[in-house]
Amino acid sequence: MTHIADTSESSEQARSLRDALVDRLMTDGMITSLVVEAAFRTVPRHAFVPAGTPLEVVYDVDRSVITKTDEYGAHLSSVSAAYIQARMIEQAGVGPGMRVLEIGSGGYNAALLAEVVGVNGHVVSVDIDADITDRARVLLRETGYDDRVRVLRADAVRGLPGEGVFDRILVTVGAWDIPPAWLAHLAPDGVIVVPLRMNGVTRTIALRRDGDHLTSTSSEVAGFVPLQGEGARPERIFRLPDRQGRFVSLRFDVGVPNDVRQLDGVLNTERSEVWSGVTVGHSESFADLHLWLAGFLPGFCLLAADDGTELADESRWFPFGVVRGDSFAYLAWRSADGDSGAELGARAFGAHGTDAAAAMTEQIQSWHQKARHRPAPTFAYWPAGTSADPVPGNVAALTKTYGLLTISWPTAS
Repeated sequence: MTHIADTSESSEQARSLRDALVDRLMTDGMITSLVVEAAFRTVPRHAFVPAGTPLEVVYDVDRSVITKTDEYGAHLSSVSAAYIQARMIEQAGVGPGMRVLEIGSGGYNAALLAEVVGVNGHVVSVDIDADITDRARVLLRETGYDDRVRVLRADAVRGLPGEGVFDRILVTVGAWDIPPAWLAHLAPDGVIVVPLRMNGVTRTIALRRDGDHLTSTSSEVAGFVPLQGEGARPERIFRLPDRQGRFVSLRFDVGVPNDVRQLDGVLNTERSEVWSGVTVGHSESFADLHLWLAGFLPGFCLLAADDGTELADESRWFPFGVVRGDSFAYLAWRSADGDSGAELGARAFGAHGTDAAAAMTEQIQSWHQKARHRPAPTFAYWPAGTSADPVPGNVAALTKTYGLLTISWPTAS
């Protein structure tokens, strides 16, 4: 039976589902502190989602709930999945008495932060969209948090005059860069947690000041609605038609091809493939491979395919590609011998498709040899005007508008 969200705290079903959610988050290691556990057990998540949202959706561990879309259906605001909200608060190390800035409003996450910082703390939640800030104010008032959270309408990329510094900054929208204004609001010993887009691949990274730059203390795989306003960084999207008039879209964060017209008609060519010899187990995560490709594979892009196209099923699970002149390749897999897992490789279209596929498989092999089965990569951010030190190991450097981001994989011991 489907239960509809009830904003009344007396809803026994909501209470039961909320407790079950918190139990799951603790079991999975997403919640590790008592103060964060108490916040998640206290704040009624169902009071912050659109009316009519089923409670099973509201209290699902990894489902976000969209709260606003644009005229084209693109997501502009959401209540993020519970697991990543818990992890971000834990990543930041938010505690009682702290001043916390939330960039990207919605209400629920700000209420959680208010519970964590307590009566001696202070939470400021800022968003560029008046609809979102107005809604957040109403919901916080209805749930009794309006005197503990101050909601501002502003473009945080430009800074918040008069607000001073914060012990913790949590960015709850996907960002391509870390603007100087955010760092100006960060206390000398502060932590900023930001979902940072790196050549199309996002990680939620906790960063702490380290001299003249920032170094990571943790990272998580997650996705967020994109930042709006001055800091927005739209992708470049190219749509390639097949014989039936359906499309495969190539989405570039950086490194847009000089002449994408070379790809005209590429889907009408014979498909080729190259295999890496690298296999992964059925339940093995290889998300770091995606980050490796984003860091080290020139011409890297994200890929999406219309239903009915040859690539539709494959791109749904492995939406990563690479362009080489008049050809492109995409990450693919095939069953390994003895059903031991899947062999990774690349399939390609175009006159030089095998070259594009080989470039991808070479990086798959490089990841396998240099980064697989080793500790997770670390990140450092060097604001403009600072100089990145040489970092031993396998390091990718991504140039941003306001600085340089490095991604470092540990070398073998």
